[in-house]
Amino acid sequence: MPIDVLLGLQWGDEGKGKVVDFIAPSYQVVARFQGGPNAGHTLVMNGEKHVLHQIPSGIFRPDTVNVIGNGVVLDPAVFYKEVVALELKGVEVKQNLFLSNRTQIIVPTHKLLDRASEASKGDQKIGSTLKGIGPSYQDKYARQGLRLGDILSRDFEGRYQELRNKHLELLEKGGWDSDELADMESLFFESLEKIRRFQIVNTEYLLNDCLSKGQSILAEGAQGAMLDIDFGSYPFVTSSSTTAAGACTGLGIAPRHIRKVIGITKAYCTRVGSGPFPTELHEETGEKIRQAGHEFGSTTGRPRRTGWLDLPALRFANMVNGTTEMLIMKGDVLDCFDDIKVCTAYHDNNGNVSSELPYDMVRSEVHPVYHMLEGWPSGLHEANSWDTLPDSFRRYCKFIEDQTGVPIRIVSTGPGREQTIER
Repeated sequence: MPIDVLLGLQWGDEGKGKVVDFIAPSYQVVARFQGGPNAGHTLVMNGEKHVLHQIPSGIFRPDTVNVIGNGVVLDPAVFYKEVVALELKGVEVKQNLFLSNRTQIIVPTHKLLDRASEASKGDQKIGSTLKGIGPSYQDKYARQGLRLGDILSRDFEGRYQELRNKHLELLEKGGWDSDELADMESLFFESLEKIRRFQIVNTEYLLNDCLSKGQSILAEGAQGAMLDIDFGSYPFVTSSSTTAAGACTGLGIAPRHIRKVIGITKAYCTRVGSGPFPTELHEETGEKIRQAGHEFGSTTGRPRRTGWLDLPALRFANMVNGTTEMLIMKGDVLDCFDDIKVCTAYHDNNGNVSSELPYDMVRSEVHPVYHMLEGWPSGLHEANSWDTLPDSFRRYCKFIEDQTGVPIRIVSTGPGREQTIER
């Protein structure tokens, strides 16, 4: 059986957690392929909210195998806290969760380095979640990082001390304190002791064995395409490959196994942290969307920036991912508008119009060219099929399909698992 890749097409927070939970019954395996505790996948079941940061969103399905792949960076303390929270809700975690022994570990000093780096940037802050993600990936590519399989070796503590001392030297040179380190290390080693009881294996063999047995796999991405280290709004990006190509390197599977690339987009746009955002709304309209959509970061709690849908960015994300179908989330949030704007192109200060995403969005003076569409103030909550959705909302979806060339398969009409309509 092939692999389907599910990922975000915007700046993250598109609603991937809900979608994975909804479509998980179609797959025997759900595997995370990049990112770390900077991700926050929110699911609402029976009115109760669940936020997953590192564990795949298929964990709520008892018959689903869940894999944390080699492309992920794992914070042991955050991971075990997440495990405890799930077990308190009656979720069996250990039996259905496998961790790659190649997964990079976020050590306490990675977080200290992250904070120091962000503070040193002043007004040019990236908007990091300060979870140690960037420094962990830096150590990975500098070939000095620690991997999860290393915690099973006898010399792990010595190797940890060697890396820790390198980090402390950098912090000392920069004049940054490390007063919290003792408490952070205590929690770190306590968590590692518990993680050693989990199934830490060669997940690339596990996944390829599942494929050979005819089992279906869903590769779950974190963040969004516009935060990709190569193709995102650099340098205001994350430290990993958030595109479909990252599923191959982040799980150890060959490209020939990929069947579908399922892209998720909100009916509008949001962004957390710094960076370019051409359609951002700074006034009352933006706040109206923020409040209606509860747009506050599931990981950081920060208010999300909001704006109208950006089709040049969406077309670009579909192109670099080879998206085969789209899912539209949070259409219900726009219920309160009689008219809705959609950005179809950009214009610069000289009046030049382009439908392409600029190479350097940070320094490019681009402004949205808007197309006005009729809203759906009658609401989406009562709809239970595609045919019962408001005509104006279906026309909105048709406009997006025509503009991107990618079909829409699913629309979400609310936060609950049951508030999902397949076309």
